[in-house]
Amino acid sequence: MYAIIVDGGRQYKVTPGQRLDIDLRQSAEIGGTIEFTDVLAIGTDDGLQVGTPKVAGAKVTAKVLSEVKGPKIYIQKFRRRKDYRRRTGHRQTYTRIEVSDIQVADAAATE
Repeated sequence: MYAIIVDGGRQYKVTPGQRLDIDLRQSAEIGGTIEFTDVLAIGTDDGLQVGTPKVAGAKVTAKVLSEVKGPKIYIQKFRRRKDYRRRTGHRQTYTRIEVSDIQVADAAATE
């Protein structure tokens, strides 16, 4: 079973037990849970259920593991013959989660 969720303008294909780095959430506590209700599609043994645009009643639950930092990215600016050189860096902070459950709405309840 898998689901396609939306978080922070990005789409992720997730399966139960998968670890994933998403954009930092200040409100998320380590050891707590996060629910994703923006589920675009769910794939099961019975087939693919695609939402229009979201699957009604479906949600993905994940456990917050930690906050991690991504790789250092260097930005360099240079203008030749002008004695102009600038070098700065950036390191993005992410929230690491582990997907624990994918819940599908009952088909009889949505009709």
